[in-house]
Amino acid sequence: MLNDEYFMRHALKEAQIAFDKGEVPIGAVVVCQGRIIARAHNLTETLNDVTAHAEMQAVTAATNYLGGKYLKDCILYVTLEPCPMCAGGLLWSQITKIVYGAKDEKKGYSLFQPNILHPKTTVVSGVLEMESASLLKEFFVQK
Repeated sequence: MLNDEYFMRHALKEAQIAFDKGEVPIGAVVVCQGRIIARAHNLTETLNDVTAHAEMQAVTAATNYLGGKYLKDCILYVTLEPCPMCAGGLLWSQITKIVYGAKDEKKGYSLFQPNILHPKTTVVSGVLEMESASLLKEFFVQK
């Protein structure tokens, strides 16, 4: 069954790839018309680029796939609540829906700019929250 949990499991697979590379384990997928059109994970260490968050990588891949800059009728699944930078990028992409796993209690967009997203963007939080948070905790315990 193709539901939020199904697609979040794919985002978690991307987070695991980041974990295995020594990156902060955050993964994302973009879904359009029930199909994954982009997969991404954090690449900030690999690319030595503080903007290479999973969400930004996924937005870039999805817009390249679609051939345009807007992600209307698309859903982003990401394992951690987006930061303000990523939320700003998602605003400009006009993405229809954002589904995230764990809440980011320190750097999540909702702490700083809760109204930054596009007015038509819906947000669902807490999907596979425990699995998302557990991978992050394991990563930072190892550090």
